[in-house]
Amino acid sequence: MGIYVSVRGWLECDDKQLVAAQEIISAHEDDHYSNGWGTPRRHVNWTHYMFYGADIRESALEWLLHQIRDMARIPASDDDGDRVRGLFLAGHEIDGTAEWQVREGGLFISPGDSRHRYLGG
Repeated sequence: MGIYVSVRGWLECDDKQLVAAQEIISAHEDDHYSNGWGTPRRHVNWTHYMFYGADIRESALEWLLHQIRDMARIPASDDDGDRVRGLFLAGHEIDGTAEWQVREGGLFISPGDSRHRYLGG
């Protein structure tokens, strides 16, 4: 049956970065796990949010991590210098929960906090 990882989290960006992130998602379209990406029906105020939520096979994890790393590298698009940032929790059926921090142009992965055990994984 395979091993699954429950991935849930979000990215924050501006309007120009959102377009670049959506292009990255389109470039990796697989007509299955790509459907885990979503945005609000209607934009509110200045920050754009992109969400991901899906139970994916462990074998697809690098496919998703590659996209997130590419999105983390999207440069700041205005004078304030804000990069894409976000947080994901990945609950692995065997290895437990990991925290994925998107910040400073990179993806930083660390073991999940025990406070998140109630989410499974």
